[in-house]
Amino acid sequence: MTVIQHVLIVDDTEINLILFGALVKKLDNCVGHTFADPLKGLEWARDHEVDLVIVDYMMPELDGLEFISQLRQMPGRDAVPVLMITANDQKQIRYRALDSGANDFLTKPVDKVEFLARAKNMLFLSEARKKLDDRAAWLAEEVRKATAEIVARERETVIRLSKAAEFRDPETGGHILRMAHFSKLIAAGMGMSVEDQELLLEAAPMHDIGKVGIADKILLKPGRLEPEEFEVMKQHAILGYELLKGSSSRVLQQGAEIARGHHEKFDGSGYPSGVKGLEIPIFSRIVAVADVFDALTSERPYKKAWTLEAAVDFLVAGSGSHFDPDCVQAFLNAWEDVLEIRKRFQEES
Repeated sequence: MTVIQHVLIVDDTEINLILFGALVKKLDNCVGHTFADPLKGLEWARDHEVDLVIVDYMMPELDGLEFISQLRQMPGRDAVPVLMITANDQKQIRYRALDSGANDFLTKPVDKVEFLARAKNMLFLSEARKKLDDRAAWLAEEVRKATAEIVARERETVIRLSKAAEFRDPETGGHILRMAHFSKLIAAGMGMSVEDQELLLEAAPMHDIGKVGIADKILLKPGRLEPEEFEVMKQHAILGYELLKGSSSRVLQQGAEIARGHHEKFDGSGYPSGVKGLEIPIFSRIVAVADVFDALTSERPYKKAWTLEAAVDFLVAGSGSHFDPDCVQAFLNAWEDVLEIRKRFQEES
């Protein structure tokens, strides 16, 4: 496939435009675009791909140095080869041109053979640069695909690992999906980055992974736990943290923090460490709201599901004591999305 290269020629003298345009036609697969007005030439360069710029130094309104400087500031035009043509052979002018971004020079009167040779060499470099850019873009896309596959496998592992705990608990697979998506909603409402929202979505399901270490007689006991039994149950937060900590995976690292902190309370009365307020990691504060709401509104063998209104009243009543008020408000502000998530994952229950 033949690739056409585009040469921008800017000179305020008509005879020079004609001469340079005719010389460019002698180059293979090249099209010249001539402008006597440097401002119009810049405008064209802004809107079109250009492989080589040939610009005169002495021009009214905008000289060659300022032309190059403005060209270099345009997105994607910082590496376009520039050949400056001038009647001035003083070194100081050339130094300033190099500082502005010129790559090569020709002095008037222009030698045709030298012009063609220099232009041909610079077009060759321009083509090579584009090939490198294309190669870099291809490699970046391949890395993105490979990374996406790794993330997908990691996400599947996390979900399966989380469900291992759920299989031993009256809670369900639907619960971990709903509360994870509720958590993402809250993060979005609090202005967190998309990256952090996705990280939370993937890490939140591991909040109760420590329950794999709790004895069935306690974990599966119907009804209220005795005080000593509840003390054992509390250990699942530490067990989950110990299980996940130290991983090189950001998802598992955040899962460890969530597992340890999602039963802490905003007033410091939670467990296992009794930290309070902003000392509780933000992901743990978010998951606390999402987890409790879905647990309250889900039916279990030992309890009936609360109504949505009753669960909302519980969150509001606990705002500032049990829960971070900002997290509660972000959750309530996304109420329509909350209902959609409940509907979407209801069949998983």
